[in-house]
Amino acid sequence: MQLSWQSPWAALVGAMVALAIIVLSIAFARKHSAENIVRVFSMDDDLATERASQLLRQWRLLNRAAAALMAAALLLTFALIARPATVDQGEERASSRDIVLCLDVSGSTLPYDREVIDTYRDLVSHFQGERIGMSIFNSTSRTVFPLTDDYELVSHQLELASKALSGVQSQDDIDKMSDEDYQRISDWLEGTQNRKDATSLIGDGVVSCAAMLPGFTYGSASTAGSTERSRAASIVLATDNVVSGTPVYTLNQALSLTSKANITVDGLFSGPEASEKESTTTDMRKLIEAHHGTFLTQSNGTSVNELVRDINTRRNKESQASSKASMVDDPAWWVLALAVIVTIWLLLVWRLKR
Repeated sequence: MQLSWQSPWAALVGAMVALAIIVLSIAFARKHSAENIVRVFSMDDDLATERASQLLRQWRLLNRAAAALMAAALLLTFALIARPATVDQGEERASSRDIVLCLDVSGSTLPYDREVIDTYRDLVSHFQGERIGMSIFNSTSRTVFPLTDDYELVSHQLELASKALSGVQSQDDIDKMSDEDYQRISDWLEGTQNRKDATSLIGDGVVSCAAMLPGFTYGSASTAGSTERSRAASIVLATDNVVSGTPVYTLNQALSLTSKANITVDGLFSGPEASEKESTTTDMRKLIEAHHGTFLTQSNGTSVNELVRDINTRRNKESQASSKASMVDDPAWWVLALAVIVTIWLLLVWRLKR
């Protein structure tokens, strides 16, 4: 880290004041000596002995050393007045992101949800300060775990989710599932299907996910963006955008609210490749990209794992580019040096008095 000074002028002013005091003190001392010269006795005879000369030389040496140490202590004091600081960019970047995994858990998307979860299980091991939360939705939403940087808790919850979805790859897998496995999935999905005749209410799901982030307010777009955001916030939305039922918020309305709150929503198409050209998919792409989000599909053989990592890499770069380096006071070594010098000076003064 590069050293810099936050108040260099304060140190300069202090040095000038100290220099002025020293010059005036010397001037007044010389004037006083010139006006009051009274030769009382001479020490030449007393210092003629070898022992006396040795003690005088020792006294002068200690006196000069004490003066040098006092000068060094004065310089260090001026340095501390100038507030030595370092540019701390690592800490700023390490804690500048909030991520919410927003997963559609209707039957058609569950296999893709597990791949998203497994990818984040690996990514979390490399996080440093990012906060992450997860919400799942169908006709209603459930928070799996709130926004947190407790990575042990996050890893545990993601592992439980992955195990619960381990047998959900096709309808045949579900039909062959044991009662215990089926109950595990039902327990994990509990709370996401509380409205009859409605599934994949995506707009409502996005709004519920956004509510986990600081600064988001339910209601009109004008109130949603009233809070200035200090951390980059993003939602990773995994869905096939197939809505059944009447949502409170459409996807367009939900994205307008998140956009006003400076929350970026990235879309990950969680459906078969054969559905990527359908109107529901193209509409989702247009809405996500219109609100400055990234929309990715599994075209060209790209896996869900690669898509998730792509989104995470893009957001990481944006977060680092937009972070402002902070000036952090760093007086530690200067204070230690000053303490050591003052301690040695006190020892010399004590020796001089003896």
